[in-house]
Formats: sequence, structure tokens, C-alpha cells
Amino acid sequence: MASEFDLIARYFTRAAPDGLLGVGDDCALFPVPAGEQVATSTDLLLEGRHFFPDVDPKALGHKALAVNLSDLAAMGARPIGCVLGLALPRLDEPWLAAFAEGFHALAAAHGCPLIGGDTTRSAHDLAISVTVFGAVPAGQALRRDGAQAGDDVWVSGDLGAADVAYRLLDGQYPANAPLLAATRAALEWPQPQVALGLALRGIANAAIDLSDGLLQDLGHILAASRAGARLQFADLPAAPALAGLDAAPLRRALLGGGDVYQLCFTAPAARRDAVVSAAAAAGARVTRVGEILPQAGLSVLDAQGRPLADLPAGFDHFPAA
Repeated sequence: MASEFDLIARYFTRAAPDGLLGVGDDCALFPVPAGEQVATSTDLLLEGRHFFPDVDPKALGHKALAVNLSDLAAMGARPIGCVLGLALPRLDEPWLAAFAEGFHALAAAHGCPLIGGDTTRSAHDLAISVTVFGAVPAGQALRRDGAQAGDDVWVSGDLGAADVAYRLLDGQYPANAPLLAATRAALEWPQPQVALGLALRGIANAAIDLSDGLLQDLGHILAASRAGARLQFADLPAAPALAGLDAAPLRRALLGGGDVYQLCFTAPAARRDAVVSAAAAAGARVTRVGEILPQAGLSVLDAQGRPLADLPAGFDHFPAA
């Protein structure tokens, strides 16, 4: 029977890059280049709340880190390292091996080594906590409070697929195997837009990652920036797999669907060519979907220029009664 320390050594200990002290001491140590600030973010994933119990453990390892790397991307920060906390209800070494494979593969792809963490036994369900650390030149971080009236509103990638996959798996929609096959990767294998975030430094005025739905997350930018926005529904980049979806679930998926982990950002209209060039250099696709207004409020216009009513809300762990 493997001990806790055997499991850590076998699945989560890797050689640390030069200058870092990783797994195996009381604390991890990492340097921060002169003139840069540390960016850090933590996400907690709970079985039954954030992922289904039968999810592919390799995909779960990937996603556990991806959702945090997406936060670094939204700040324009370069990953430095991460720590992992696991509360395990049982010892399942094949499961751990697959989880670690997915986690370490994404960590290596983004230069974000695992440098510490903790494991414990859970009385019931699986819980995962990841904290990431990044570096960004002082004064150059992308923040939520910088949107300016007249800015364009942009989103990267596609919207809606993860929401549809979740609702299919949760039984909220009738079974549809082809649609689930076409959307499931968006839910379980999100690709954090780190390169795009780095490329947008000095171009974008504000940014956020799309974890809880476009309207809710853009609303955080607007609240922090004391501004409003107007979006064009027809311009939203719907995932190709959603073609033919009925109007109501499509609207809900594009405007309120979470688990996207793309970027929403604003940039001056005069910098449109710079935005497109930055995205191309990062290997990303971006779409201009609206504009920032000086007055508070967020509206979405249909193809005839009329405001849509009954806009969907994003995800909230503690919704108001």
C-alpha cells in the first residue's frame, strides 16, 4: 500500500527548473525578475459541482490547471509555477497517474512547473485546489478597470459549446450523441489563451477570462471601469457545432454559458489592426462584438438593432433568492 509520500514522489514530483525549489521542502522558492510583479490566482474544483464523477481523469488534470492559467492570461502574466492541493476519497493509482499526466502535460506546455502542494484524505468527494504564479512587468498587467468609452469589445475563440456539453451531460437537454461529441472537448479540455494575453499587453485597456458567462464577466469589467457596453448578438462567435440549435438555448449558451476560458477584452478602436496582429502572432482568433459606452448598462442588440429582452444570467455559487 503506497503512503502519501510515495504518491507525491511517484505522480507529482518532477525536477524543478534552475533557480526554483520545488516539491520536497516546507515551501517552494521561485525568483521574480527585477521590475516585475507576481500575479497569483487560486481555483477550487469540487466533484459534483465543477465536474462529473465519471470525467476522464486526464482531462480533469488538464482542466484543473487550465482554469488557473486562464486567469494569468487575462492579466497578461507569464506563468512561473503552480501548487496543487488534492483531497482524495480513496486511493486509485491508475486514476492518479492519468490525472497527473494531464496536469503535467499542460504545465510543461506553458512553462508552469508544479512546485508544491498538499494531499489529504476526503471523507466524501474529490476536491482539487490549484494556485498559479505568474510574472508581469510592473504597470503592464491587464486589469478589469481600464475600459474606456469608445473601446471595442473583443472575445477570443468560440462561445457556447461548453455550456451545451454541460447541459447534455447533466440531463437538462435530451440525449444527442453527435452534439455531445462535437462539444465535449470544449468543456473538458479548455485551452487557456496565455499567448494572447501576453500579446495584448500595451494594446488592450481591460481584460477578463470568460469563466461564468460573457454577460456576467463583461459586467465585471464594466463595474470596475464605471462604464457600459453594447453588444451585437449577430457578431458573437458561436461554436460551429451549435449550428441549428434553437434560438433560446443558443442565446443562453452564447451570453450566459460558462466554462469558456477564452478572453474578453477591450481596446481602442484605433488599435484594431494591432489587436488583429497580436492575435495572429499568438495563434489566436478574435472577434469584435461590441463597444464600450460612457453610461452604465449592458445591452445586446439583435440583427434589427433592437435590444434583446430576458438576457440570461451567468453562473453564481450563491445566487440571490
